[in-house]
Amino acid sequence: MDTGPVAQPAAEAAAEPPTAPESAEGQTDSEEIDFEGPRRRARREREERRAAQQRARAIEDARREAKRRASGLVPPGAPTPRGRVRGLRAALLTTLVVILGVGVGLILYFTPVMSVRDVLVVGTAEVPVEEVTEVAQVALGTPLLQVNTGAVADRVAEIRRVASARVQREYPSTLRITIAERVPVAVMDFPDGPHLFDRDGVDFATAPPPPSLPYLEVATPGPADPPTQAALAVLTSLRPEVVEQVGRVAAPSVASITLTLVDGREVVWGTHGRTEEKAEKLAALLTQPGHTYDVSSPDLPTVK
Repeated sequence: MDTGPVAQPAAEAAAEPPTAPESAEGQTDSEEIDFEGPRRRARREREERRAAQQRARAIEDARREAKRRASGLVPPGAPTPRGRVRGLRAALLTTLVVILGVGVGLILYFTPVMSVRDVLVVGTAEVPVEEVTEVAQVALGTPLLQVNTGAVADRVAEIRRVASARVQREYPSTLRITIAERVPVAVMDFPDGPHLFDRDGVDFATAPPPPSLPYLEVATPGPADPPTQAALAVLTSLRPEVVEQVGRVAAPSVASITLTLVDGREVVWGTHGRTEEKAEKLAALLTQPGHTYDVSSPDLPTVK
């Protein structure tokens, strides 16, 4: 009895899974995939437009880069950022400026392109210009940048009649020396002749005094002598019309200063304190008749 052909189809039928449920499930998944709501569609469209814009921009950038390379403006290889190019240009320009400045400085310092061809001295009245230029010791033809202006000013200031000196370079070829001369405010007799003193007590000249210059009477005249400083402070505090009347100022000490007028009248000044007040009171007192004017106490000035 042959049973093989009958049993084999039954086994195959039992091995195959049912198809109807699988077909229904596949239809459901396809419907879910094909379904697209308004929001999802709008988002998808935006992404597509953005992607299209990026592709167009990339194409345009590539076209411009190829054009620059073809014209030789950009060497082959990776593109150089614009910021780096600007930085390199600025560095190159700065280097060129520095090199140019150093070169010009070296030319001016070591060559006679801008050298001293004229020494101009201003501010002189009693000091001879020739003496100033001789003491300055600046050789013509010296490059201006090699002239030590401070050292020249110090040398010129050593002249007795010079109170201060200033030296300036005036390009292209002039050295300007400006001096301030000492002004006499008192004179004192010495065995070799009259000596002139400025307001600081400096004995700066041996020469005949100007008219109406007061005589100074102190034991040890000089810038460091307190009686000298006190007497000169009195003279410089007086009004011009009063100074013209003073013939002599005596200061045995800082506490006993007296003035003698050219007409013989005397002024008791006392100490050098409250100088400005005493000068104001004396100017008023001298309009009154008298022989002795006492302003040693400016609160109680007297006339005798």
